[in-house]
Amino acid sequence: VGLPPAFQDADVDHICQLLAIMLQRLMALNDQIHLTPYSITRFHSAAVPPIPILDYLRRIVRFTNVEKTCLLSIMPYIDQICLRLPGFTLRSLTCHRVIITAISLSSKALCDAFCTNAHYARVGGLPPLELARLEIDFLQAIDWRLVCTREVLQVYYENLVLHSDGRFFI
Repeated sequence: VGLPPAFQDADVDHICQLLAIMLQRLMALNDQIHLTPYSITRFHSAAVPPIPILDYLRRIVRFTNVEKTCLLSIMPYIDQICLRLPGFTLRSLTCHRVIITAISLSSKALCDAFCTNAHYARVGGLPPLELARLEIDFLQAIDWRLVCTREVLQVYYENLVLHSDGRFFI
């Protein structure tokens, strides 16, 4: 599938697909790493959520009308968390919770209009208090650095396309 050069011109569903490809690849690699009690965080679920990542992203887009910048911000946020918390890995037990937390926080930081925490929690399948706790841990993990420049998001977009297993090209 051919995509426009600028992420702002890309279809939101294509961005969801690009993210899902990369997130699934990361989960497949990181799920092979032995989980120790030391590496468990608030982001770890007791069980793997039954909804596939692409469907989860599409659900969030459908019910929150999230902007493309917020979706793409997920990747730099994950990189920041992994740099600051060396024991953290994005895996099947953490991915969904990281996604909904990243979306809720990026929307609040980057958008004029955004949903309530109760709404994000309902869409994400979490109790509102749990999402609030995740947001606090997330903000601490990224040192409150929620803003990503357009240039940074463009680089992430291009790299997502480049590593889409040939499904997408610019």
